[in-house]
Amino acid sequence: MNRPPNRTTGQSPNRDWDHEVDFLIVGSGGGGMAAALSAADAGLDTLIVEKGRKFGGSTAISGGGIWIPNNPTLRRAGAGDDPDSVLRYLRAITAGEVPEARLRAFVHQGPVLMDMLDRSRHLKFFWVKGYADYHPEEEGGRPLGRTVEARPFNTRRLREDEAFQRPNTMKGPLGLWVTAKDYHDLAMVKRTWRGRRASLVAAWRVSSNLVARRHMATGGRALVARLRMALKDAGVPLWLKSPMRELVQDASGAVTGAVVERDGRTVRIGARRGVLLATGGFDHNQRMRDAHLPEGGTEDISAGAREITGDGILAGQAAGAALDLMDDAWWMPSVRHPAGAVIPLVSERCIPPSVIVSARGERFTNESAPYVNFVHDQLAGGHVPAWFVMDAKARSRYPFAQVLPGAPFPAAFYDKGIVHRADTLAGLADAIGVPADALQRTVERFNGFARAGRDEDFGRGDSAYDRYYGDPTLKNPNLDEITRAPFYAVRIEAGDLGTKGGLVCDEHSRVLRPDGSTVPGLYATGNTSASVMGREYAGAGATIGPSMVFGHIAARHAAGLPHPQ
Repeated sequence: MNRPPNRTTGQSPNRDWDHEVDFLIVGSGGGGMAAALSAADAGLDTLIVEKGRKFGGSTAISGGGIWIPNNPTLRRAGAGDDPDSVLRYLRAITAGEVPEARLRAFVHQGPVLMDMLDRSRHLKFFWVKGYADYHPEEEGGRPLGRTVEARPFNTRRLREDEAFQRPNTMKGPLGLWVTAKDYHDLAMVKRTWRGRRASLVAAWRVSSNLVARRHMATGGRALVARLRMALKDAGVPLWLKSPMRELVQDASGAVTGAVVERDGRTVRIGARRGVLLATGGFDHNQRMRDAHLPEGGTEDISAGAREITGDGILAGQAAGAALDLMDDAWWMPSVRHPAGAVIPLVSERCIPPSVIVSARGERFTNESAPYVNFVHDQLAGGHVPAWFVMDAKARSRYPFAQVLPGAPFPAAFYDKGIVHRADTLAGLADAIGVPADALQRTVERFNGFARAGRDEDFGRGDSAYDRYYGDPTLKNPNLDEITRAPFYAVRIEAGDLGTKGGLVCDEHSRVLRPDGSTVPGLYATGNTSASVMGREYAGAGATIGPSMVFGHIAARHAAGLPHPQ
């Protein structure tokens, strides 16, 4: 590869660096790894530094979906896109909160990134067909969805790096592995032939893994494993246990490197072409949560990686950056496990014989709506906690919060007040402290909607997104009568997958000051930057997808390559 000539950043050639590269990337999630591959492809000497002991960040513990329209996987399946259609969809859902240039950069550069990744022997994806865009009814939205996922990967191929890969929650007992499609099918294991077939496939995987001694990964873990393999091919080093302590700026304010702690000593790293911050949001920084997030959302019920504490945002702010969207997050209604883990509720909210009610015993939104929208409504109404109410029929048919259909909730859920059970709705209402008459009215009204097949209050089941995790054997996949005792109530918190606000960036991923000027030499992507999705969520993978794309854009800009739109 031909390396482009150095870009002038104001750096003195005599500065005493301990280590020097063209492009320094802070953070080893999907955005940082994709940026490193793009930088290496452009001929830049690149280094990734990672705070944690393991690589992958929140990407590794996520479902691993990627929302990048018009990528080669989709095109090969005949599901390519007119860029203008994607832009219309993004304009509709972001409602003017995101600059047009940023939207265009994402739409046009996304396929460029994915075409580059498609050339790698390691990076293989499949379309999660049917997982609808989160607002398919909007112009440009797609009921069949645009989400792709990394193909399952045997992590033994990582060799010595396998021990340093962050685990995720998608790994099942005895080595069972499931993709997003498998998860969808297995949710109906008691209801459909497809679900029963998925359970047989799962059993075969367990036995075949034992024979073949494979270590299969799916979702986010498969994605970062594949990215790591590609980085090895590209010769990009990755330093673990190397937290960034500060950015280095010259007299003009340009960022010329960073100070990193490694092996107990301070290392000054020069970056001739720039520094990319890909450190995530401020998920586990309680001071920042208290300062920025709305009432009801400040408690740390985040599923993000534990190391994510706002480092990149704070460093960028110290360098003069502007901030935006700091009061928002990738919200996710969640159950707090008695042991402290966060259990996101995705498919569970589509369970037909169930409602979610406020402290007044009333529904307040479409339970099956996209999770960010659900929690926006939960926070706006002050409904934290809320209560997920279901009957015995629901418990016998569908999994809930990692508890299999028909299996009892562990005693610890009851001991901690997370789950309550009663033989009557009135008894359940008393247990959770809501008015019994209100809860009874709510359930009776909902049951009427279930019989009719139409939710007249909130339109539950109207959207293809709602129906994806619903029960296809019913008239409306998201509606069924709540009638069979005993009844259950589960406490629902306003959790999140990560925060959404951060450094303001332009269409080149350059970090901007409050006056709109750039901080020379500084780039940001992912949850370190203010989201290109604004306050919305385009589809599954609309966190990881843009993080990868804007990391790629930063690398191209740092290399001096053109930015076609």
